[in-house]
Amino acid sequence: MEMNGHRRLVDKVAIITGAGRGIGQATALKFASEGARVVVCDVSPEWIEDTVERIHRMGGQAMGRTADVRKLPELRAMVGEVIDRWGRVDCLVNNAGIVMDAQLKNMTEDQFDSVIEINLKGVYNCTRAVVDTMLRQQSGVILNAASIVGIYGNFGQTNYAASKFGVIGMVKTWAKELGRRGIRANAVCPGFVETPIIKSVPERVIRALEERVPLGRLARPEEVANTFAFLASDEASYINGAVIEVSGGLTL
Repeated sequence: MEMNGHRRLVDKVAIITGAGRGIGQATALKFASEGARVVVCDVSPEWIEDTVERIHRMGGQAMGRTADVRKLPELRAMVGEVIDRWGRVDCLVNNAGIVMDAQLKNMTEDQFDSVIEINLKGVYNCTRAVVDTMLRQQSGVILNAASIVGIYGNFGQTNYAASKFGVIGMVKTWAKELGRRGIRANAVCPGFVETPIIKSVPERVIRALEERVPLGRLARPEEVANTFAFLASDEASYINGAVIEVSGGLTL
């Protein structure tokens, strides 16, 4: 990626959860290419190291931190380290999430609770950990990774759909609560994306998914990352409380 030309996030500090791979990694690389100082947050030290190394190789600035989004004290400690090093937090991308699919009649309590705890409570925890800093700054952007499943539901995803509906509700609430304090909150709803999760899906299923998309293909992680980068930038200064589908027209 080119590090020259007009860059939209110069000197902004962004914390990205689930930044070790997939959409999160693509978002971390994109933010770095736009000039942001990136906090790469994930549960796997190996994934974190990979992302941080890639950012450093392209001439960007990054620090890696392992943090469990279920544990607010860990997240507060991480934010404290970020403030000590870079003095501020301009953007939080709540991207960490898991999938544990089953039809309602087969879903276990653990499957439901685990997804809600990470995908919903985790987003609350991360945002709770940064909001005081953003309020002090009178500026900030909170971006939640939702999903088209969080608008339309999906077979076998009671827990996931509930969590993603939930993070959309949070964004709309935060947009109202925090807008006058200079803080914007928005949600991005990807459709089907080519990520490591897809690797286990049979080829015929992938083909069937592609046929449902008017653009005829799955999204690349970079296409979702580009949307996050735009929303984090001052170019999106009047976008607040929005829910933006990045689905290739899948839901039409």
